[in-house]
Amino acid sequence: QVQIVESGGGLVQPGGSLRLSCAASGFPFSTYAMYWYRQAPGKERELVASIRVAGVITDYLDSVKGRFTISRDNAKKMVYLQMNSLKSEDTAVYYCNAGRRYWGQGTQVTVSS
Repeated sequence: QVQIVESGGGLVQPGGSLRLSCAASGFPFSTYAMYWYRQAPGKERELVASIRVAGVITDYLDSVKGRFTISRDNAKKMVYLQMNSLKSEDTAVYYCNAGRRYWGQGTQVTVSS
């Protein structure tokens, strides 16, 4: 049974940081590219960051480049999204995705003073 569980969301002030975690199980994690998406109220879901299987190749949405960092630990079957210098426009539900196939339930990130 595939399980993808995000954690680490919350309320943070502008300029602050959060680290999202994604715990995966039930599929061969080390063979799947992993993704973080987000969806703000009234907007389409968008791809924020991706990481290939070996964790070397990453890619980011232009608006988060230099602020967000995606990483993975294949031994622990975990994916992380370190988010720094957060802005109000980063407010959204963040979803972890495996291979553009399996989705987590999402974790809310709210950036507000």
